[in-house]
Amino acid sequence: MSWKNIWEGNVSLKGVTLVALVSLVIGLGISGSLDWLSPSRAVNLMGDAGNSESRLSSGLPDFVNLAKKFKPIVVNISTTQASEGRGSQEFSNPFGGGEDDPFNEFWKRFFGGPAPRGPQQRQRSSLGSGFIIDADGSILTNNHVVENASKILVKLSGDEQDYEAKVIGRDPKTDIAVIKIDAKSKLSSANLGDSDQLEVGEWVMAIGNPFGLDGTVTSGIVSAKGRHNITQGPYDNFIQTDASINPGNSGGPLINLRGEVIGINTAIFSRSGGNIGIGFAIPINLVKELLPQLRGKGKITRGYLGVLIQKVTPEIAESLGMDKGYGALVANVSKEGPAEKAGVKVAT
Repeated sequence: MSWKNIWEGNVSLKGVTLVALVSLVIGLGISGSLDWLSPSRAVNLMGDAGNSESRLSSGLPDFVNLAKKFKPIVVNISTTQASEGRGSQEFSNPFGGGEDDPFNEFWKRFFGGPAPRGPQQRQRSSLGSGFIIDADGSILTNNHVVENASKILVKLSGDEQDYEAKVIGRDPKTDIAVIKIDAKSKLSSANLGDSDQLEVGEWVMAIGNPFGLDGTVTSGIVSAKGRHNITQGPYDNFIQTDASINPGNSGGPLINLRGEVIGINTAIFSRSGGNIGIGFAIPINLVKELLPQLRGKGKITRGYLGVLIQKVTPEIAESLGMDKGYGALVANVSKEGPAEKAGVKVAT
């Protein structure tokens, strides 16, 4: 008897065979499922659920604990600045604004009030970020966040009160500023790391107040180090990161996975004004060099020689009777500068 006859003629056997086939398929499926739930897979599943220890054992960065640690350290900074502008309408009075001039009468008749009298002082506000560097209420931020501010208000995480801050010191050339508030109690402060040890490709996290959304946490990696010609300043030496940085992030910290601040978020490259994954932070080692002067004197005093120098070319060397060109030639001496006072003169 053929297998075909058996299959077509015996319903019971057909049913048994179907049950066996289904059981085999289910068994293979369970085996695959058990393989998915092996210890190594189980760690990954637990890590995805938010267990910090499991995330570390699976090699994933632990941003949860970093965010919790830095939440009370990062602050919201709002400033009020006076800017010169015209009145509500962009007109000025060519007749001087007296009560009897025809322009003022025209303005009263058609606009219900006196004509504007040229440029007026207007108040504008801006938002930025900062982070606490001392339990006494000292806060580090960008100079451009507080520059020309008539009033600076700081809001701490979880505190509804606005604290008025005063500028302790600032340095426009490096875009760094220190402000201070009188808090009710001692505050948690940031641990400043070593930005020289930072590696390209290392995980980093940024916290700030982009577009006024306080306490926003973003993450990324270090894209590059030593970026120059970003702000066209003489001290450009930025850390580049793809952690999302937007307007309002300025002055906030860039943090490594050890919970150390390794930079101050300060600028972005963007054609739209929003984040496109190219942000820049001031290395914290540069900041640490300047902090003593900023907190002690309120400004940075830099040494300078006061001379203009040029390379000694073979032609210049020959004209000066030198065997070969070496050293530097003093082409100009600043009047009343250190070099002039020391007796340095222009080479002739």
